Amino acid sequence: MTEILVQAAAGAAISTGDRVIDHPAWPRLKNAVTEIRPWQSADGSIDFDAEGAPTRRAAEETLSRVTAAVEELSPLLPHDAEYHRALVADLRAWADSAFDVPDFLDSLLAFQPAAARADGLQHLVVFPMYTQNGNPDRNLEAVVLRMVWPDWLAELERTRYDNPLFCGITFEDFTAGYDTNSAVLFPETIAVREAPERFTWGGIFCDREAARFRAVTAAAVDVLGVELPEDIQEMVGDQQRCQEAFVLWDMVHDRTHSHGDLPFDPFMIKQRQPFWMYGLEELRCDLTAFKEAVRLEADGVSQGRDVQYAVLFDRMFRFPVTGERVRNYDGVGGQLLFAYLHQHDVLRWTDNTLKIDWERAPQVTNQLCAEIEKLYRDGIDRPKLVHWFAAYELVSTYLAPHPGSRWAKGPDALDLTQPPRKLVDDVLPDEFPLSMFYEALAKKLRKVIASTKGITAAGPVAAATASGAAA
Repeated sequence: MTEILVQAAAGAAISTGDRVIDHPAWPRLKNAVTEIRPWQSADGSIDFDAEGAPTRRAAEETLSRVTAAVEELSPLLPHDAEYHRALVADLRAWADSAFDVPDFLDSLLAFQPAAARADGLQHLVVFPMYTQNGNPDRNLEAVVLRMVWPDWLAELERTRYDNPLFCGITFEDFTAGYDTNSAVLFPETIAVREAPERFTWGGIFCDREAARFRAVTAAAVDVLGVELPEDIQEMVGDQQRCQEAFVLWDMVHDRTHSHGDLPFDPFMIKQRQPFWMYGLEELRCDLTAFKEAVRLEADGVSQGRDVQYAVLFDRMFRFPVTGERVRNYDGVGGQLLFAYLHQHDVLRWTDNTLKIDWERAPQVTNQLCAEIEKLYRDGIDRPKLVHWFAAYELVSTYLAPHPGSRWAKGPDALDLTQPPRKLVDDVLPDEFPLSMFYEALAKKLRKVIASTKGITAAGPVAAATASGAAA
């Protein structure tokens, strides 16, 4: 393969050429990691007394195949040399600890992909980690990925959406933890002895997001009889366009968590809050991306229009009917967007056909964004519990709560002598059940959604679409 050289942030030329996964050491690395994963406990350690466990010597021999493969592949990726040296040291230290709970803090600190974002740049990543929306255990994983950082995106980040930690990425190949619904690579999922003072990067796989979006959207549009504008129909059929939409959406969404008139720590995941609070925060970030996309379209940025419809369709067609109905905060956010647009006559479900007022959709979507922003701004002056009730009122204005909900009955139905975190126990697992419309849609899309597990840009999008439409 012809080698491509790009300029890193530090000014040194680095290679985006020779594919790591084409090197014979990659399958050896992948196979060795695959052999180790079933031996691990949920915390990443290996219990040699467990049934089916290997001998310690066998585990060490297998791990040595991992380290040898990393050392063989590392020269292909000189920009990751320091990380790979630390990685090999952490792998050997794990073996020396008799495969106790792994600690990969040193290699995590050495891995700095956001410091030299270059379009097409490859990284070989090996960590004990859980994969969000994938595998909850801290198993060893190996991933080869490429950076997505085209000039137009870099310019928008530099001039409008400063986000120095964001990494748009695509899959080259991966081990079983990513043969799932996970579309992120986040440092907080990695097994370490202590959390770093701050994280310096976060990666989102726009190829998986785009391929999944295309499959589910095409099936939903077919089932619901939606008439798409010609340019949006072309977008749904174009993987590259969808990837560009998602990487821009993700970059704006990611920075929004720390921008705006925010109550203190609105989205600290370790805080105990009712799940609709997380739903509103995620929706706020998506609607902010939507609002910015409207502005970008007006400024002549072609990806702006695509982002708008990526947000609308993914939020309305996939989020509400994906995953379990247990504290499904993304599902609630999608339900809320659909209900808001429906109750403001942007959407009409008539004669088994979904009609969309394309001209009013941007205005009314931005109106919902403004309502959530006002909730946040007012929340600065509210006690936590009062803010939670105000958020509940906003959501329940458009979504019917479960008839057995205590929260729906108001403060008098709750024991307010308890601290707010204890009142979260009174929230039902499915506080805002699916509407009859979504119950029917969920049945129609079940197969296509299941088929997108582990999907990438090279995945069977067309096949997934066909199976979903026929379901």
